Amino acid sequence: MSEVRTTCPYCGVGCGLVAQRGPEGLALRGDAAHPANAGRLCGKGQALGDTLGLQERLLYPTLHGERVGWEAALDAVAAGLRDTAARHGPDAVGFYVSGQLLTEDYYVANKLMKGFIGSANIDTNSRLCMAAAVAGQTRAFGEDVVPVSYRDVEQAELVLIVGSNLAWCHPVVHQRLLQARAERGGGPEVWVIDPRRTATVEEADGHLALRPDSDAVLFNGLLVYLHAHGHLDARYIAAHTRDFEHALAAAREEAPDVAAVAAATGLGTDQVIDFYRRFARTRRTVTLYSQGINQSARGADRVNAIINCHLATGRLGRAGAGPFSITGQPNAMGGREVGGLATQLAGHRDFSPAARAEVQRLWRAPRVAERPGLKAVDLFEAVADGRVRALWIMGTNPLVSMPDTARVRRALRACPLVVVSEVSRRSEALRYAHVALPALAWGEKDGTVTNSERCISRQRAFLPAPGEARPDWWALARVGQRLGYHDAFPYTRPAQIFREHARLSGAPGRLFDIRPFARLSDADYEQLAPTRWPLSTGGAPFAQGQFPTADGRARFVPVATDAPARLPLHSTEVVLNTGRTRDHWHTLTRTALCARLSAHQLEPRMSVHPDDAARGRLAEGDLARLCGPAGSVVARVAVADAVPPGTVFLPMHWSAPWGNVGAVNAAVAAVVDPVSGQPALKHARVRLERVAARWHGFALATEPLVFPDGVYWAASRLRAGYRYELAGTAAEGAWEAFAQALVAPHTDQRWLSYRDAQGERWVCLERGRVRLVLCVDARWDVLPARAWLAQQLGAPVAPEAALRLLGAAAGDARWQGALVCACAGVHAGAIAQALQAGACDLAALAARTGAGGACGTCRGELVRLLRSHARAEEGAAALDAAAVAPV
Repeated sequence: MSEVRTTCPYCGVGCGLVAQRGPEGLALRGDAAHPANAGRLCGKGQALGDTLGLQERLLYPTLHGERVGWEAALDAVAAGLRDTAARHGPDAVGFYVSGQLLTEDYYVANKLMKGFIGSANIDTNSRLCMAAAVAGQTRAFGEDVVPVSYRDVEQAELVLIVGSNLAWCHPVVHQRLLQARAERGGGPEVWVIDPRRTATVEEADGHLALRPDSDAVLFNGLLVYLHAHGHLDARYIAAHTRDFEHALAAAREEAPDVAAVAAATGLGTDQVIDFYRRFARTRRTVTLYSQGINQSARGADRVNAIINCHLATGRLGRAGAGPFSITGQPNAMGGREVGGLATQLAGHRDFSPAARAEVQRLWRAPRVAERPGLKAVDLFEAVADGRVRALWIMGTNPLVSMPDTARVRRALRACPLVVVSEVSRRSEALRYAHVALPALAWGEKDGTVTNSERCISRQRAFLPAPGEARPDWWALARVGQRLGYHDAFPYTRPAQIFREHARLSGAPGRLFDIRPFARLSDADYEQLAPTRWPLSTGGAPFAQGQFPTADGRARFVPVATDAPARLPLHSTEVVLNTGRTRDHWHTLTRTALCARLSAHQLEPRMSVHPDDAARGRLAEGDLARLCGPAGSVVARVAVADAVPPGTVFLPMHWSAPWGNVGAVNAAVAAVVDPVSGQPALKHARVRLERVAARWHGFALATEPLVFPDGVYWAASRLRAGYRYELAGTAAEGAWEAFAQALVAPHTDQRWLSYRDAQGERWVCLERGRVRLVLCVDARWDVLPARAWLAQQLGAPVAPEAALRLLGAAAGDARWQGALVCACAGVHAGAIAQALQAGACDLAALAARTGAGGACGTCRGELVRLLRSHARAEEGAAALDAAAVAPV
């Protein structure tokens, strides 16, 4: 086939991709012509080809668990929605959708729900990541507009990265930043404001490891400092803003001086002053923020505390300056454009009578929702108490991503009608689905997405629709037709929907205006190039100091947040911070299918500060439990001073399909920001408890395994099968029976074992090939390395060679260490050898091993290893000098 240009389905960077099928199969590469990435790809993007198999796919509709045709499934959905609305009112219906949907899917869902069912109870998982930014931007600018582009990040002189591990979560933007710094000989200067020492910190110029949840105090103090030392842009404030004095007065109450800021944030006074001085003297400053700001009980206020400082100094609307909310999902922005949040109408409209009348006229709808609907957490609470009795979930798994997942589970179990549109048959939401609808996945879908810098790009199909999977917009439109609205949902192709969406843009006073696209032909839509809005200003909002408010002025928002809670005093209480790992994405629907992406972190690892580990009698590799008000989660301990004392970091990806210890959000209470409704997923108080494991182990198998109750397990993919990290709280004893119960017996099957003082090793050969390897020990830290053993899985091995294999495993003869670079498959052992051989910088490591030479997401780890090696060398040199020094 010819080349197909499309867009990556992962984060909000919105990288362009080129797909081409040749004699050797499908090839994917970065699109050098796309403005977001100019050909760059992160490790996840490079591995997309490994995630396109159908082995995990939902391929046909089901009704009450039985396979049915599309007609029967859609009839059941339409009848259920109609009956629910007729008996209990439109607000008894809810939709919960996703930033993974294309804009066209989002548009039809929003139109059906708000204009024809007549309720605004449609919300999205973007509520969990971007709602605080939406609220903050709307309060300040009058509209949900991100005023910065990636080019501004490169042009800045100072880049503040606040509450974001940019190197792992938005790696292409991070690489653009580092490249700009290298090309300009040291600029822009990069400072990271984050309680954790992340991979982003490793290559930054400065790090403010402030107390969790204290960002608003830091930026309120900055506003006070700028005023006190004459660093405000008085002309800009007077000409283009309102309410500065109110914001300054509120800031003074919370942060009257540097000493108060230092006390509240846990930073040193000198650190605070140094940071304030750098900001004050640097005109071209970009403040890039993400979930560490948004996912807070006062997230919107923290956003406005940042924006206030930029407004006060006139640092937006000009090259290299502005506050930049970088989006978590590929189409969170597109969903906001069509009104996919419960608090919006289409085209960035609110629920004012004029806006509602305009939308009703353009849609020719019988009704339009009269008021904002239920936000995500409130929506599931309404499902739980029976106010919402029909729920359609599309492209997301709330049983992993929502806080208080036990309550979500109870809600879905009690709901009379649950419809789930999904691509993966492993999704836990399908367990509660009365109707399951197979959706198209990336590579099969056709439509548009909008990235973090407001750039609309095409996501084009290059694979055929598998089985009976259909586009989400198609299923929604057919339900609309069954409800009697044939003329309102006539869509047969996504170009029709996009044109209608464009016609609804350009509401009076709104910057989101893509009405010229309403005239696109189908052919023009197919060839649509990446384009940033607003179209009228060449994609640069606020350059003239005009804002989409009634008087054209931006608003300072007074921020008087509660003082950040001090870290827990109780010996077992800690603050839980959740987030992403480097190579995984969301709920593992896609990345868990790829062996190389699964090799970096094989199970959820709980980062615990050494002080907290000592108090809890925890060592590296132990199991620990985090207990919240409504649930708990168990994970392996990683003792690390990268997290501050009194805090724990745990990734959010793992759940039931890939482990039996629960999703991390089971331990997170449903505390939300009162302005935006965004949950506080970054600051949950939990108890940290040691789990007394009697044994540890791992299994490598060519097929999925099922373990008995009481065994901790976490699964990951291998090229030839699966790997399981194991532990148990009861002594098994009969390991032969335990091992043999894991696989079905076969006539041509042979079991071999190896025992030593530490534990046991078992291998199952079937038809001369390795089917299962099981290693168990009393201690986690003496288990053999897994990588070399995993390479033997599925391979032909003679019995005598298998015994040598087990002996090698016991002796750790082929140690490779943890995977460091997924792109080149470089493990820690190879890095250590290169360091010993004299590699002294990133370029030398790349030349010797290949690590760090592709996507760059491992650079932070490589820098850490380089520094650790240098410190060890300095220590060895000091010991040598002491040994020969005269007494």
